[in-house]
Amino acid sequence: MSNVWLPCGLYHQKYSEDHGWWQTPVIKGKMILLLVLVFIVFPFTLTGYWFGVANMIGYTAMGALGVQLLIGYAGLVTLGHAAFIAVGAYTSALMILHFPWPRFLIDWGLAYPISIIISGILAGIWSVLFGLPSAKVKGFYLILTTMAAQFITVDFLITQYISQIGGRGQAFSLPPGTIKIGPWIIDGELKTYLLMAVLLTLSVTVVANLLRSKVGRAWIAIRDNDIAAETIGINIIWYKLLNFFVAGFIAGLAGAFWISNTAALSPEHFPWFWSLWLVGVILIGGIGSIHGVIFGSIFMVIVMELIQYGVMLLSDVYPDLMIKFLYIKESVFGLVICVFLIFEPRGLSYRWWQIKNYFNLWPFSY
Repeated sequence: MSNVWLPCGLYHQKYSEDHGWWQTPVIKGKMILLLVLVFIVFPFTLTGYWFGVANMIGYTAMGALGVQLLIGYAGLVTLGHAAFIAVGAYTSALMILHFPWPRFLIDWGLAYPISIIISGILAGIWSVLFGLPSAKVKGFYLILTTMAAQFITVDFLITQYISQIGGRGQAFSLPPGTIKIGPWIIDGELKTYLLMAVLLTLSVTVVANLLRSKVGRAWIAIRDNDIAAETIGINIIWYKLLNFFVAGFIAGLAGAFWISNTAALSPEHFPWFWSLWLVGVILIGGIGSIHGVIFGSIFMVIVMELIQYGVMLLSDVYPDLMIKFLYIKESVFGLVICVFLIFEPRGLSYRWWQIKNYFNLWPFSY
């Protein structure tokens, strides 16, 4: 049978075929269509408001991707991931504003791209530092360790010391023209969107390839049973720390991107609730699924935008709603988590998997 479709009668004869990304022309067509939508159609059809929504979805997805690596693929529960995003954001901002770059790097627009890479590396190293206890503890004790990362990094180091650099008070101002890649100044919502799309695509591609490799299989083995994984020869300490580094690296990229989407950088952008929010995103999207990261981010951002729109409509009748919007947002977040845990515990990615199987196996989809 020709490998044109993907019904129940398709058999792979090689390991490379079984693990290929685009196994049939149909799947290739779907992926090409997705790339066309993201990089060609959306940039010419979205308006200013929807660019902002799309950028928030991408930022959330990059942050949640690191959380998915830790929780979904290695079983390392974290509640302090916002700290590593903050490290990436402040590293990039400090390098742009205060680092003595050679003049040719500034003229060529390479300062910001280099700062993105260094932000990812430093955030990854900082993540490994707080991941060291994972060699001895797990579960509830590891949760406390990652929470310590949040409070030590954001509430203490950044708020009390790093944010005071340059005498700007609590916020770093990012003047127009500061964020530049080559000859292009990232000064509009379209350019910010394209930067987000590129970073998110690269992050997902790297993570997807890692998960198909020896490293990804080791992470999944540790998640399922770390004692059994160590018994068969997997160095669980090394792979756990590597998982923390990769998750922190992606968080650093998310933070470096965020400074292109804001005029001023402040510790208030990285509260502990944001770490909890990212965990909720992967719970809703589906634990152990890259699709879940995307679906969960889209769902949560759109739901919160709809709630904000509803509150604005009702604010003329109930003025206190705007004041209490933060509490409404947190209440809805908790309610949505409870609803999904009860009625859709496997997340939106599982529902997507069922829909795909229905069409792929039709007319035998029963």
